[in-house]
Amino acid sequence: MLNTKLLKLPLAAHQHKHEHHQIVAGVRGEAELSVDGAGSHLDTWKACFVPTQARHDYCGDDKNHVLVINLDPLTPAINTPAHADYERMMRVFEKPRTLQMDSRLQALVQFAAGEFDRAPDNKTLQQHLAASILYCMADRVSDRYARFPNRYSISPEAVRRYILKNLHRKITVEDMAGEACLSVSRFHEVFREVAGITPHQFLLFIRLDQAIELLVSTSLSVSEISYRTGFSSQSALTNALRKYKGTTPSRLQFREEVA
Repeated sequence: MLNTKLLKLPLAAHQHKHEHHQIVAGVRGEAELSVDGAGSHLDTWKACFVPTQARHDYCGDDKNHVLVINLDPLTPAINTPAHADYERMMRVFEKPRTLQMDSRLQALVQFAAGEFDRAPDNKTLQQHLAASILYCMADRVSDRYARFPNRYSISPEAVRRYILKNLHRKITVEDMAGEACLSVSRFHEVFREVAGITPHQFLLFIRLDQAIELLVSTSLSVSEISYRTGFSSQSALTNALRKYKGTTPSRLQFREEVA
């Protein structure tokens, strides 16, 4: 029923069609898909549904990796108990569509991609992970996304790129809302629905991740790293690391020295 792989799309555009349904989920970098003329920009928060026989063009940047799930439309057989469940899932392939993944689904795709990379020959594991992703995506498309079709227009990845571009300065929720062309209250409501966390938490976690990367990979002072990642002071960075990551700048720097 499922054939799944982790691959890199070519830099030059290619076009083809096939006899099976397909899901293409972004894992790293960015990619472009055009399915029957409907364009889709893939980042790490999006997945594209490609129905059987839909002609599609695809290409990616030099860092792209995608998780591809292929589904045989002829299985399971109509007279098997699994068919009704399969039919419910297949409704999501009635037309090409792009799914904006929430934080839980995005984390599941990232986890699966990591397991594919870790155990490339474990086909049983891959099929179970692919089935879990398929069920979660089908449930979101048929339920919440169908009832709120315009709610998922915000891309957390686009917000993340904006934050990284302006990381050293103060960024407010109003700034992020303006980037998305929404009011602050509407942006807060929609972003939390999409990402599963508040815009402020999203901003803080990105700052922390970048600070940790600098602490373990550079010889910059904690004060300089605090400035570069947008924390108001060295103590603000230290307190945030202790509260949310259970560590301190000195521990991270010491770990790198030992390594």
